[in-house]
Amino acid sequence: MMRTANPALNDNTFTRHIDLTGEDRMTLMGTVHKTGALLLLLLISASMTWSMVFSPGADGQLVVSGPVGLLTIGGAIGGLIFAMVTIFKPRWAPVTAPIYAVLQGLFIGGISAFMERVYPGIVPQAAGLTFGILFVLLAAYRSGLIRATENFKLGVVAATGGIFVIYIASFILGFFGVSIPFLHDSGPIGIGISVFICIVAALNLVLDFDFIENGAEHGAPKYMEWVGAFGLMVTLVWLYIEILHLLAKLRD
Repeated sequence: MMRTANPALNDNTFTRHIDLTGEDRMTLMGTVHKTGALLLLLLISASMTWSMVFSPGADGQLVVSGPVGLLTIGGAIGGLIFAMVTIFKPRWAPVTAPIYAVLQGLFIGGISAFMERVYPGIVPQAAGLTFGILFVLLAAYRSGLIRATENFKLGVVAATGGIFVIYIASFILGFFGVSIPFLHDSGPIGIGISVFICIVAALNLVLDFDFIENGAEHGAPKYMEWVGAFGLMVTLVWLYIEILHLLAKLRD
């Protein structure tokens, strides 16, 4: 059974959409090309909010309350909406996945620019680490050094679910002025928590590689390439944000 912690790629995502009579099947290279297209869209939209923060006369301290703040928050909310649509309506992925990438780019660009204002040089470091981890884990997976065994999958799924619950609880408690101890602290325990979360996010990439490979082997329809690319994008965005958070703690 195929398993992944990524909600965009659950156990039945591919198997319930297999078309044994179709000739146009999902391929690994097709998924790679579509992942590249989504990354390009994300970078283009991210450059919009980024350039607004660093335009002449822009005040980085007003990012959260100005037009950039609206675009950043709107991108985050809109990205979440289109992510859910893609998960529940995978046939719409050729349209919804690119929209998700554009909206998420607005969010990433705004957050990155603000962090770069506060911690100069942090964004290139976070981006470099994110793509470095991606390529290293992909090479390790393809070479067989890392295998997505059933126990490995269960462990990553459990850890990811626990992190998700903690984040939801932190979000809800925030409305009442309550914060979860150490989660956002810059002390040793807070840094250790961020390191653990980054590791779990990175291991989700291995599960995504395995799931996409299995989908291609099972002969999923062509549009599922967009679903696979979208799922990989979800993990990459999460990993980048967590690395950015970790580096900010280390700077503090």
